[in-house]
Parts: sequence; C-alpha cells; structure tokens
Amino acid sequence: MSTVAHTAPSPSQVKGQPAGPCAMIIFGASGDLTKRKLIPALYNLLQSHYLPSDFAVIGFAFDQMTTEQYRLKLAEDIHEFSEIQVTPDLWGWLEDRIYYLHGDFQDPADYQRLSQQLTEIDRKHNTGGNHLFYLATSPTFFAKITDQLGQAGLIAENDGQWRRVVIEKPFGHDYESSVALNRQISKVLKEKQIYRIDHYLGKETVQNLMIFRFSNGIFEPIWNRRYIDHVQITVAETVGVEQRGGYYETAGALRDMVPNHILQLVALTAMEPPISFGADAVRDEKAKVLHAIQPLDPDECKTCVVRGQYGPGVIDNKQVLGYRSEASVKPDSNTPTFAAMKMCIDSWRWAGVPFYLRTGKRMATRVTEVTIQFKEAPLMLFRDTPVDQLKPNLLVIQIQPEEGISLRFGAKVPGPNVNIGAVKMNFKYVDYFGSSPSTGYETLLYDCMTGDSTLFQRADMVEAGWSIVDPILKSWDEHAARDFPNYAAGTWGPKEADDLLERDGRHWRSTMI
Repeated sequence: MSTVAHTAPSPSQVKGQPAGPCAMIIFGASGDLTKRKLIPALYNLLQSHYLPSDFAVIGFAFDQMTTEQYRLKLAEDIHEFSEIQVTPDLWGWLEDRIYYLHGDFQDPADYQRLSQQLTEIDRKHNTGGNHLFYLATSPTFFAKITDQLGQAGLIAENDGQWRRVVIEKPFGHDYESSVALNRQISKVLKEKQIYRIDHYLGKETVQNLMIFRFSNGIFEPIWNRRYIDHVQITVAETVGVEQRGGYYETAGALRDMVPNHILQLVALTAMEPPISFGADAVRDEKAKVLHAIQPLDPDECKTCVVRGQYGPGVIDNKQVLGYRSEASVKPDSNTPTFAAMKMCIDSWRWAGVPFYLRTGKRMATRVTEVTIQFKEAPLMLFRDTPVDQLKPNLLVIQIQPEEGISLRFGAKVPGPNVNIGAVKMNFKYVDYFGSSPSTGYETLLYDCMTGDSTLFQRADMVEAGWSIVDPILKSWDEHAARDFPNYAAGTWGPKEADDLLERDGRHWRSTMI
C-alpha cells in the first residue's frame, strides 16, 4: 500500500459532475481487459474529476492473490498501459480503494464472502450500497455469475440503492444463444439493470454521429434516399489474430464484428431523429433500423456476402504468416477473417440505398470509417466544357485511428478552361479540441455509474443484430469455402469483395481522402 497521504480531488477542481457513490466489482479482475482498459479508464475518470469521491473497487478472480499483491500488480500495469503520466498522489488515492477477492465464479460460498466484503466497503468508503458488477470474463460465465449474484441477494435494489451488471461482448454466438442468454439473465435482472457494453460506442466520433446529424441543419435535410447514393462502412485491421487464435476459430470476422460494432454504426447512421436524447428514445430508433434491415435468403447469402481468409503477405515491410499458420489455428481452418456484405434497409428514408459493410484482419490499413457517397450532379451543364466526369461528393466520418470528418466536393481549377478538381475539408478532433486520455471505456463506465443506458444495447437490439447475420452463418456452415486463403495479408481482401460493388457500378473507398 502506498505510504503517501491521499485525498479525493477538491470540489473546486471539479470540471464536470462526478458520479455518485458506488463500488465496482470486476469479475475476471486478473485478465487483460482489466489491466489494459478498465483500471486505466478509472484512473482517467479520477484525473478528469468524474469518478465519485466515495468509491471502491473489488477485483474477483480465480488467481490466488492478496489485496496487497493485487495492488502491486496493478501499480505495475497502470504504468505500462496508461497513455498519460500516472501521478503518485492520484494513483495512491485509487490504489487505497482497490481490494481483491480470490474466488470461484460458481461457488455460492464465495458470493457470501463477496457480500460480506461489500458490506464492509460500503461502511468504510461510504459507497451507499450502490454496486456496479462488471463481467470481464469468458461468455460462458455470464449467466452463471448473474444467477449466483441473484441467489446471494446481491442484485436486489432496496432503500434507493442501485445494482447494475455490465456484460461484455460477445452476447451469444448466434440468434438462438442470444435469446437464451437474455432469457436466463432476465430471470434475475430487470432490463434497466443490464448494461450490454460495446466499447466502440465509447469512441467520441461514434457518439458524434448523432450530434453531427441532428445538430446541423445543412446535413439532415439531405440524409435520405433522394440525395445519398450509397453508404460504406469499413472496419479494417492490420493485425492478425495475435494470441487469440483459439477464440477466433470459434468466432470469425462476421460473428466478431458485425452483430455488434458494425451494426451499431449502421443504426447510428440510419436512425430517425429520436424525440429526445433519453436512453429509450435513442435505442427505440436504433432498434427500428435493425428490424428494418432486409434478411438475406439462401441465394442472397451467396451473391450479397463475401468471406475471406488471409494468407501470407507483407505488412509494414515485414513478412507475416497466413491465418492457418497462426498459433492455435487449424491448418485447414475454414474460419473467415474477412467479411463483406450488401444490405438494404426497408424504410422510407433508405429505400433503394445500399449499405456496403466490410471488416477484416491483416488488411492494407487500419481504419474504421463511415462513408456517405452522395448522388452525382447532372453532367448536362458541362457538356460544352472539357469536363467529362463529375466526382461524387463524399462525407467520411473517421473513427480510428484518427477521429475526424472529411468532406470532398468539386471546385474549379484555376485557368481559362472549365476544369473541376476534387478538394476536401478536414476536421480532426485533436486539432480543435486537443487530445484527451482515453481507453474508450471512460464514457461507458461513467454512464454505468450514473444510470445512463443510451450507449448500451437492449435485449431486442442484440437479438435483432444476430437475426441479421444468422442466415449467413448457417449458409457458411453448410457450404465450406473452397478457395481459402483467398487474399494476401496487407491487401484489401478478396477480389470478390470488389466485385460486390462493381456489379452495382460502384467501388470501395480504399484510401483516405
């Protein structure tokens, strides 16, 4: 334990409204998520004065450790994984409020020990009996932990106290399992107590999609089928499966990214204006989008969806292995590391506007972006000029690695002739607002503490997402890919992904504008 005297941040220093008193219990507290994301996020919240002054953390995991050993471990981890300098006084304040409980996720006796420790912590740190349970575990434990919490009486909300449970993805591995998991946890928890987390929604640019659309009068009037030709959403990674080959073999690109991350981006891009920014109002409109996506029949699963698997290639001038040569991957694996698809939203706003989605590992560039391509202006005005083609206007919302928004439009090239050049306006978050430390979890953890579920998925949204990809998963299970690996690491995926758009007279936006 640190020997430095520590106090909570002074109220006069508060930049925003801190969350109310609470204790956070992290199941799986010895894992990567905790040390890489959760603890650094809590530190960032403390530094920015959003963490409550009456606060404590209990780490719950299988590993044999004492509280002192756990604190020493986290003290090393925070210096390795924090993106900002960790100051002794702030870290010491947080460290003194961190505890560890060795236990079995399925042993009722350990939950009674947890209950006793929470009673002591509520008294010692004035956390008010408000408890945030974070399930940073394997999905196999989600229902089991929830059930044990219920049996131990740790979920009941009495005398104004709140109890909330944060559940990491993946929430199920197909439609049936997601329905079953929702049914299991709903026996113990009310929907308002469940926070199904997707860390993509913690990114500023993702949250800004709604603000950008609904606070700017110049964009919302043209955000429809009359002016928009199509929408592209790309989530590309240059890394391979790294040390997660065992998990990835059971998931693949489609399961891993589309039902959660990518469909959340679709929903934010396509949703109707909510009646307010209240959690249910926003989630109602997002759910409507997911329910309006036309399901693919077996034939469309073959023509509107592409799968791929990377082979050996070159990234950053380094030779890298193909997927089948990665650790814990079968040498004849049929798992896709790339998925692309064309989908349509059956609504008045989006009728006839295709949404093209793609995601993959070992791609040419690491980038996550939403591209809105507008319809071309009529060329007839330029029939007596050298202009023989007009480039469409593009609006690109860049989510990572750089957060920003770009707009491409046409302008006259200086000179006596009428020639048009494509120019762009770029907005980058860091240029206007500066950089701020973020793991992507700060906003989400703060929202959990304050009871704002806007950025979290409801049961119906999770099930709707799985219902969209389920026909594709079944089609792929029935028909094994015969051409894997079908793209080289360091490229933009298989040729069939390009063909998917070229059949419609379109092409992927492969480079930053």
